[in-house]
Amino acid sequence: MTTRTLITGMSATGKSSTVLALVAGGHRAVDLDADGWSERVPDDSAWAEAGADATDWRWHAGRVRRLLDEADGLLFVSGTSSNQGTFYGLLEHVVLLTVPTAVAVHRLATRTTSDFGKAPDELSRELELRDVVEPLLLAGACLVVDTSVTAQDEVAALVAEHGLQQACRA
Repeated sequence: MTTRTLITGMSATGKSSTVLALVAGGHRAVDLDADGWSERVPDDSAWAEAGADATDWRWHAGRVRRLLDEADGLLFVSGTSSNQGTFYGLLEHVVLLTVPTAVAVHRLATRTTSDFGKAPDELSRELELRDVVEPLLLAGACLVVDTSVTAQDEVAALVAEHGLQQACRA
C-alpha cells in the first residue's frame, strides 16, 4: 500500500527538522524546499509582491509529480509552495505544522540552518504571508500540529503510518 504524506507549514515551523527525524526513524522523507526540488521563478501568484522582479521559490512540477507517482510504500514529503495544491490529488494526507507568530520570529532570528528570514525585508514578507497563506494550508490539512509545544521527534512519530491514519480519520 502506498501512502504519501505532505508536511507543510510556514517558515520556522519545523518541516525540515521533522523530515530529519523521520529519516532517522527509518522512513523515506524528502524535503521539497531543497535545491533540486524547487527553483526561483517569476511570482505570478495572487499574493505576489509588487514589482517586476518578484520571484517565488516553487516546486519543480515534473520532478515532484514523478516522485509522488512512483512512490511505493510510505513516502513523506515536506515543504510549502504556491503550486502545492496541484499535488493534493496524489497525496493521502496533508499535515500542517504551525507556531504562534512570536515563536516563528524568534526561530527565524536564531536558526542556524538557513539565513532566510533574518533580513528585515524577508521577515516582513514572511509575516505578511502568514496571514494569507497559512489559512489556505489549514483548509487542506487533515492534521494540524503546533510545533511550539511538540518536539520534532514527537511530530515524526505522530505522522508515522499508524498515528497519522488514526489522526486523519476524523
